[in-house]
Formats: sequence, structure tokens, C-alpha cells
Amino acid sequence: MGSLDQPRADHIGPFARESLTEFIDSQMIPLGPYTEPKDYLDSIIGLILKLIMNREIYAGHEVDAFLVHRFLLDCVTVVLLYHRLDDGRFYLRHADDKGDHILVDTEFNITGIVDWEWAYTTSKPEAFKSRIMLLPVADFYNRSNNIGEDESTFANILENKGNKNLAEIVRYGRLLHRFQFCCGYDFADWEGFLGLFEGLRKALNRDANLSWEDWKNSALERYSSDVRLKMLLRRRD
Repeated sequence: MGSLDQPRADHIGPFARESLTEFIDSQMIPLGPYTEPKDYLDSIIGLILKLIMNREIYAGHEVDAFLVHRFLLDCVTVVLLYHRLDDGRFYLRHADDKGDHILVDTEFNITGIVDWEWAYTTSKPEAFKSRIMLLPVADFYNRSNNIGEDESTFANILENKGNKNLAEIVRYGRLLHRFQFCCGYDFADWEGFLGLFEGLRKALNRDANLSWEDWKNSALERYSSDVRLKMLLRRRD
């Protein structure tokens, strides 16, 4: 899992993405490549936790952000259970989910795909889950974990074309969306985050019915022995 890094070759190197890059003494150290999805997810969350401790991100919300991402780290194993249709291979994926990279003609036939510079290889469930442009945005942010009409139509099209496994990935990809959105989410949109995070906990069936305050108090107790959390709490006080 990583990005193509050599012209006219299929060699996979680190991820060509700023959010997956650490800067140490003015040197860029990108994450990857990886051969296991667990290593990939662990590394992403580990980098975010490190940046929080270094005061580089989530200024003013360090404790909340730490608790959330510490929880996400604990959930990686469960999330990977939804990779049951993974075949151990890696697929080239466009980095843009919004749809504005797709060129069409006047009859909406696809004529080209642009902006491949951030493309990367990833696991089958991650590569073929439904695109963001198909999500029912209001329902998604309002904690619903049901797929939308556009996603259902897309899954049916795939199945009718003989791609039952890809259709199943679309139908059961909501947890992967939730996890992806919550990881590194901008807390400036606090209300949006609360809906996403509650939806994630419902999808995981972990702390599903707790309010944010109740969940935070529970998480403070759960991770009370973590020396990094102790340090953040001392800084806050």
C-alpha cells in the first residue's frame, strides 16, 4: 500500500500525501509502503497521536483529539473484520472521491479521468467502497449507517454485471467510511464530528448510546494509565 514513485514502472513507494508525511528537522518522512492494512491504519493513527503530542495539530482540543484517536487505534482490529472480502491484493485507487475528476461528454459517457498525481494502491475493500460523491450526506452526518439510494443503485449495477463481491463491498462499506472520516477530522466542524463519531460507535457497537460527555468521561478513565494522556492533562492544567 503506497504510491507509484518511479516513472514508467509499477514500483510502490511511500504515500505521496501531505497528511501522511512527518517532518523532522526539515526532512520529509512519508509513511509507507505497507503490505498489511493493519500496519497502514496503525501508522496513520500513530502519526496523528504523535503530532498531537508535539502540539502540531488540534490546538486547544488536544485531550479530546487524543481520546478519539486512541479509541480509533483500539478499533482497528474490529474495522479490519469488515475486510472479509479482501483478497490480499492491492488496487490502484484515485485519491479524489468527489467526482470532479471524471470527464464526461454531452451524453454523460465517461471520456477520461484526470488528476492522478495523488493516486495510491490499497486493499480491495478500501479501493472499491462507494465514492464520497454517492453518500447521502445529510443522513451520513446525522448518524445513519444505512447506505443511500445512489449507493444501492451502484451496488445493484455491479451485481448485475457479475461483480457480486464488489457489490457487497459497496453495501457493507459504511464502517470504513466512518472510520476514515473520523481519523484526522477537523474539529472546527464540531457538530459534524459529533454526528460522525456517534455513527462510528453505533457501527462498531462500542459505547453506542453514550453522549459525547459521557463517552469522554469513560475514555478518560479507560486511558488513564496512558502516559501521553497524563502529559496532556498536566499541560491543560
